Amino acid sequence: MEWRNLPGSGGGFEDRGGGGGGGGGLAIGGIGGLLLMLVAAFFGIDPRIVANSGVVQQQPAQTQTQAQSGGQRDELSDFLDSIAKSTNQVWGDIFSKAGQQYTQPKFARFIGRTQTGCGTGTSGMGPFYCPVDSTVYLDPSFFNEMQQQLGGGGDFAYSYVIAHEVGHHVQNELGIADQVQRQQQRMSEAQANRLSVRTELQADCFAGVWGNHVSDLAKLNQGDVREAVDTASAIGDDTLQSRGRGYVEPDSFTHGTSEQRVKWFMQGFKSGSPDQCDTFNVDYRQL
Repeated sequence: MEWRNLPGSGGGFEDRGGGGGGGGGLAIGGIGGLLLMLVAAFFGIDPRIVANSGVVQQQPAQTQTQAQSGGQRDELSDFLDSIAKSTNQVWGDIFSKAGQQYTQPKFARFIGRTQTGCGTGTSGMGPFYCPVDSTVYLDPSFFNEMQQQLGGGGDFAYSYVIAHEVGHHVQNELGIADQVQRQQQRMSEAQANRLSVRTELQADCFAGVWGNHVSDLAKLNQGDVREAVDTASAIGDDTLQSRGRGYVEPDSFTHGTSEQRVKWFMQGFKSGSPDQCDTFNVDYRQL
């Protein structure tokens, strides 16, 4: 992936370092919540939970070259900014063509923990999006966890992680997130989980849409796409539950099976159209 070729302006990652404190909103979980389940062998976490899990202190990951010392920008910073800015451009263009205004999300890079509008964000939560402050939060140590726990990684796999969380911001912009939350409050736990699955699969599809739009400039090849597909497969609810406790409990799924996550990412990637990402009007058995 030639990520340095990606265009974009504004909305790069703010470097917060470490921190604490928090507000009282609700965090929308991404694939990071599932990684936490894998590491902690705890499953069934609802993405509506308040972001208040414990701190996991780890060293920040680096991309293929080592970080620069002496306060200079490192390659990881450049990579994160490039991906963030390109998502802004892609979704800004998509909204503009539809006659709508896209409000760019904010991006924050932190180590250990940080204050968010949704509570105290921690490394253990993995990447997440907070709709209260419209910010995507990321502790880059998650990339190390992807390699160590999921057995994979790579620039496009990491990009998929970020683009998935931006997908939640797109849902927030479109009013989808609010509708989902209101409906979940009137549902049983199993029904709310199913609605969560639809929400997460749509975010996967939106990540694929972004990938389609940057494919030529980033010179994506089959190996790059395989990185994202392998990641989507590795973080399916069924795969993680099977690894963690030897059996699966479909009613507790909140993000979708490995097959579903791959399917919807690829649907967005192949089509390049968010119109092909309507996971809410598909029979649940056909997702």
